[in-house]
Amino acid sequence: MNNLFWKKNSCVTGLVMFLLLLPAFAAYGAEKEADETKSLINIAIIPFQTILPKAGNTVTSPLSGAAYFGGKIAEGGEKIVGELFIEKLKDFKEIEIIPQEKVEGIYQRVRAESLKMPLLEIIKKVGAELGADLIVVGHVFRYVERIGYDYSAEKPASVAFEIIFVDPKNGSTIWRGVFDKTQKSLMEDVLQIASFYKGGGKWLNARELTKQGMDQAFKTFSGFEH
Repeated sequence: MNNLFWKKNSCVTGLVMFLLLLPAFAAYGAEKEADETKSLINIAIIPFQTILPKAGNTVTSPLSGAAYFGGKIAEGGEKIVGELFIEKLKDFKEIEIIPQEKVEGIYQRVRAESLKMPLLEIIKKVGAELGADLIVVGHVFRYVERIGYDYSAEKPASVAFEIIFVDPKNGSTIWRGVFDKTQKSLMEDVLQIASFYKGGGKWLNARELTKQGMDQAFKTFSGFEH
């Protein structure tokens, strides 16, 4: 009889405790869900653009104003750089990328309506329409494909690009990543030995060099912050 009494009493006590703690559990779950939602940063990536030299070999970034040694850009080179950039972003879990079709559509319309507007103002306007926390602008200044094979190249790959993270609210630059390199043999530049062997000890094609450059550029990036 006593055992039955204590069992019933324990069940009632447990039920009361559960009911008392239920609001706390619910509040914790709601708070955790809110934090996870809050942590997402909406990013709009404007399609990467090619910048070709108009006179001579020097090109200038239309956003940062930095000068680069320009050159040929293989067909679709800017798309490859953009794809590898997006692939790199997958390392960061606190972001949400706005669909590319939506970004491109609004960017093209705003640019067509604002032909005389500075690029930075166009970016701010696009960001406002998209409700983006961050706008990414990428420029490709050189994308020359390797001529030859992995271990015997007549002409090495050469790539130069710039990626800028812009706060669309005030137009400030949050981060700028740069890569500018023409692969050289160890005979030409012994200082490149680490980079050369990181690429498998072979002559990289333009895509492989770009991927290596993307990793290198992001070494200066400290991460996304609210």
